[in-house]
Amino acid sequence: MSLSYKDSGVDLELYEQAMGRIPALLARTNTPRVMPLPGGFAGLFKLQDAAHKYRDPVLVSGTDGVGTKIKVAHMAGVYDTIGIDLVGMCVNDCLCLGAEPLFFLDYVAMGKDHPDRLTQIVKGVTDGCVQAGTALLGGETAIMPDVYSVDDFDLAGFCVAVADKDKLVTGNSIRPGDVLVAIPSSGFHSNGYSLVRKAVFSAGGLKIDAHVPELGQTVAEALLTPTRIYSSQVAGVVAKFLIDVELMGIAHITGGGLGDNITRLLPEGCAIRIDRSSWTPNPVFSWVQGLGKIDREEMYRVFNMGIGMVFIVGKGAADKVVNHLKAAGETVHVIGEVIAGEQNCVYES
Repeated sequence: MSLSYKDSGVDLELYEQAMGRIPALLARTNTPRVMPLPGGFAGLFKLQDAAHKYRDPVLVSGTDGVGTKIKVAHMAGVYDTIGIDLVGMCVNDCLCLGAEPLFFLDYVAMGKDHPDRLTQIVKGVTDGCVQAGTALLGGETAIMPDVYSVDDFDLAGFCVAVADKDKLVTGNSIRPGDVLVAIPSSGFHSNGYSLVRKAVFSAGGLKIDAHVPELGQTVAEALLTPTRIYSSQVAGVVAKFLIDVELMGIAHITGGGLGDNITRLLPEGCAIRIDRSSWTPNPVFSWVQGLGKIDREEMYRVFNMGIGMVFIVGKGAADKVVNHLKAAGETVHVIGEVIAGEQNCVYES
């Protein structure tokens, strides 16, 4: 008896069917700097063209996944938004350096080929790339029987961005008196889902399709809200306020919450004070907190608590930054300030 690849769990016909759908999705994200390359072993991207000139370009890179939010997507049978999360988690990190996202690569690992599911996943990635203004330059799909079960999958993403060396936003100039200007998250984004799932499905005993009256959504809708991508907001603030040294730092609020993600930027002699009464978190946070009977400090330690991105700006520039973001249609909160101290976070209220 002779064995085939299909006998070992990899169906090449299904794989070819899935791969045949990908080029059209990638084409949605093409920018003028993407160079055509027959063969597809790698992607080509022009760093500079007539519209993009850099004096001393520095490449900025980031990689991430979406954690156990994948489990929620699988429970709901919804696969066309998790790719937005993947792009958001990588791109938003690169934006914190004031960089322009150039291109994105994805990696999808599956226990068995599911062409329709893969198409939905990659469609979500391209949706995220369109939002971010970045090209999906390529990727990899790995079929790995015996590593993943037939219905399991995992995602990883990789972003490459660029900034002129003298325009990098590093946080080195942060000083006491600077102000924390924040814009909202859409919910949990892609962090803390092991705790979210424990609270909702174990402690709360809810089903994925259950309606949540206080949210006006089903569990699936509430938990699969995609990560916000902040490309336009960050680009606008960088272009307007970096040149006058009014923008000191940018923090993407992910796992570790406000405290960890802002204090990691602080130079010696600086701490932050945050007024928790200055904004009202999305109701999804209090809903999960109640289901899991989660301590308030644990909530702030694990989740973004309704804040997605924070700009650290000079005190004299705070009102200008706020007005700029509001004029662009953004909701804005001044949530605190930099104080003298040793790289820690003090919460008020």
